Amino acid sequence: MGANLNNPVPLLDVNRGNAPLLPEILERITGIVESGRFIGGPYCQELETLIAEHCDAEFGVGCASGSDALLLALMAIDLQPGDEVIVPSFTFFASASAISRLGGKPVFVDIDPGTFNLDAQLIEGLITPRTKAIMPVHLFGQCADMTTISTIAKKHGLHVVEDMAQAIGASFNGQQAGGIGDIGCISFYPTKNLGGFGDGGMVTTNNPALADRIRLLANHGMRPRYYHQEVGVNSRLDSMQAAILGVKARQIGHYGNKRAKNAELYRELMTASGLAEIMTLPTTDERCGHVWNQFTVRIPNGQRDDIRAHLTERGIGSEIYYPVPVHRQECYQYLGYAEGSLPETEKAAGQVLSLPIFPELTALEIETVVTCLAEALGCSVPLKQSA
Repeated sequence: MGANLNNPVPLLDVNRGNAPLLPEILERITGIVESGRFIGGPYCQELETLIAEHCDAEFGVGCASGSDALLLALMAIDLQPGDEVIVPSFTFFASASAISRLGGKPVFVDIDPGTFNLDAQLIEGLITPRTKAIMPVHLFGQCADMTTISTIAKKHGLHVVEDMAQAIGASFNGQQAGGIGDIGCISFYPTKNLGGFGDGGMVTTNNPALADRIRLLANHGMRPRYYHQEVGVNSRLDSMQAAILGVKARQIGHYGNKRAKNAELYRELMTASGLAEIMTLPTTDERCGHVWNQFTVRIPNGQRDDIRAHLTERGIGSEIYYPVPVHRQECYQYLGYAEGSLPETEKAAGQVLSLPIFPELTALEIETVVTCLAEALGCSVPLKQSA
């Protein structure tokens, strides 16, 4: 059977993934509704334990979103106005905005063009007396170079906050993301590898003092009730999201394996079609366990937007992560980063295109995506047909 160019292929199909788990999920939700206990409770405790164990971390603290996880992590390490945090610009806005919300200064670092993660070799040259932390973003499901980052952080007495919103289940040199740095920050947004039915997040750490402070800060700095030790925020994971995620968390390994198989099939078909000679396929650092939150290719020569338009016409979902680097966003112009200041970041922003790779994607759908890409880029080499 060959590719069917008449059938659309979505970028993500959350309903396809959730459907087999719905009976257990709905049973849990019904129990919560009947109990009337919507905040905290056993499902939140269950999820915190599951995620902490999965990240090889001693503690997990649920919160309202991945963005709040970053904010709470920086609050917990006492980020003060004027303190600097080294962070990539090629990332979602929340990585930098958490720094700014506390009056800190994001110091943007360029990326490694192969992995899209921050170039750890550039970090040391950006450290100043005001540097408080390094925030590696494990982009697209692959860890940044945590060996180099950890070495630099230890040398200079800096905190390491892992933004692993896209990388639950990923690893580096056999260590799980979220348990390598001082703090790991997870998002349960529905598009993530472990996605809920709304917003949700979690912070992981092996430091009991940090875990305790994060839990305090996430609940208005309140302990006991109506007695406030600090000025915290309201960022609690609700019971329904925890119940849903507790069911889905058992599938983390399965989801990662399926995404990896899809990535391998993409690579096989793109090589057979000649696409691998025209565009750049994703690079995997051999030290990493990649969980493929995105399958992101580079399309050179200014063709990316035209190729994406062609895919859209064919009903093929795709996305650009990210068209405007954070350092070029209007709200960060005051930092003075001129065009060309982060060349690899800016080059990537003009070339990247992410393709469907969700676990339930079929081989036929992947072949359809590759066929449409080959058609758009003028490849004539026949595709290997799926059985």
